[in-house]
Amino acid sequence: MEAASLSGSSLCSYNYRVSRSIPRRGYIASEGLNGVDKPSPKPLMISSSESNTQNHGVLKGSNLSIGPVQKRNLNSQTNCAVGVCTFPESVAESHYSHAAEEKLGVLLLNLGGPETLNDVQPFLYNLFADPDIIRLPRLLRFLQQPLAKLISVLRAPKSKEGYAAIGGGSPLRKITDEQADALRMALEAKNVRANVYVGMRYWFPFTEEAIEQIKRDRITKLVVLPLYPQFSISTTGSSIRVLQRIFKEDAYLSRLPVSVILSWYERQGYIRSMADLIEKELGKFAKPEEVMIFFSAHGVPVSYVEDAGDPYKDQMEDCIYLIMQELKARGIGNDHTLAYQSRVGPVQWLKPYTDEVLVEIGQKGVKSLLAVPISFVSEHIETLEEIDMEYKDLALESGIENWGRVPALGCNSLFITDLADAVVEALPSAKALSTSTDNAEETEYDPLSYVVKIFFGSILAFFLLLTPRVVLAFRNGLF
Repeated sequence: MEAASLSGSSLCSYNYRVSRSIPRRGYIASEGLNGVDKPSPKPLMISSSESNTQNHGVLKGSNLSIGPVQKRNLNSQTNCAVGVCTFPESVAESHYSHAAEEKLGVLLLNLGGPETLNDVQPFLYNLFADPDIIRLPRLLRFLQQPLAKLISVLRAPKSKEGYAAIGGGSPLRKITDEQADALRMALEAKNVRANVYVGMRYWFPFTEEAIEQIKRDRITKLVVLPLYPQFSISTTGSSIRVLQRIFKEDAYLSRLPVSVILSWYERQGYIRSMADLIEKELGKFAKPEEVMIFFSAHGVPVSYVEDAGDPYKDQMEDCIYLIMQELKARGIGNDHTLAYQSRVGPVQWLKPYTDEVLVEIGQKGVKSLLAVPISFVSEHIETLEEIDMEYKDLALESGIENWGRVPALGCNSLFITDLADAVVEALPSAKALSTSTDNAEETEYDPLSYVVKIFFGSILAFFLLLTPRVVLAFRNGLF
């Protein structure tokens, strides 16, 4: 696995290309959070069996921006000391007087989810206000917030039904907190004491809250670990944009040594953990050898891959290849397929679609199927409601007689231990952030123009909300 620099002012428009001829592997990014310019020629080992792999994507661009989010205080965390670390000279002079005061932090990044039904609409607003979720042309970006408001209002009733079906809210925060505690203990078992923080992108505790706690705890070296195995603009990329903005605007944070793990789907601990779960669930079928393994990944719009160069599709296919190779090494040679779920809106998303493939394989005579939620390491609405209810019912209606589902990894001990290894291996690459400025597009700000755009955008959204035909069109397109 290669180290990629995060210096300069890239990682924002993600205007990079992916070559199919380059081996598809994940990588660590370090030396700042202002963008990935190019892979370093010096490999940084993430897994002992993958040390000769290469990074396959180059991230470029600028324009750091996020949608508005609600704020609240984050409960304080216990300070934990760590051994001697090396920092740039300017950092040592400014903040860290001697090694005894050094403190290691690990920041887990995740999507977040509404904890009650009343949280659903504001959560959806935060989601759709993110320019990495709805990518508007530059001239129409002033419509981002009004459009997010419109879509969140229209989608809220259906989304509330889904969350009500799984108990009235998302379990994602609880599970992520448990993973954070498990990771902290796994690091302690390796004689690495660290504070582990949780930062959610669209709901509490927001990434901004976690960063504020990191400052209060005077952390002196930070490893950023998104809980997304594969990199995508809409997940890891969006979360890193938030960090870019926060770190750029804060003198303390801009000098904090940071290492960011951009993807980790190829790590042997993760691959073996997934294979373990699949093997266990296959054993529950009367005829395990006849079961089709059905990988269902969260989808992204095709434009992300074809126009913006998102490596998600390549990494997903590579991930499944590695898992199937591990299973074959264990003597498990079941047929398998990949499809993409959770598409939203009238635009084209990555194909094949999960719902369509389930119907097709049922019509072809497949009788036993094991669903594997490959994008997720914790249970949430896409697994508990979309897969366990909607897709299961569709599969049974389509002729599939025996249905099974692999649980999300959660706090699987091998998985958590491997994440701890990833953190330890990332520590040497931590560097202070670059102080370079971003391009003129971000710095140019005309208050009058901004107010005018928001005003007319709000008027447009208001009339859209009051126009039955438009509402019906949105409902037909978005749902």
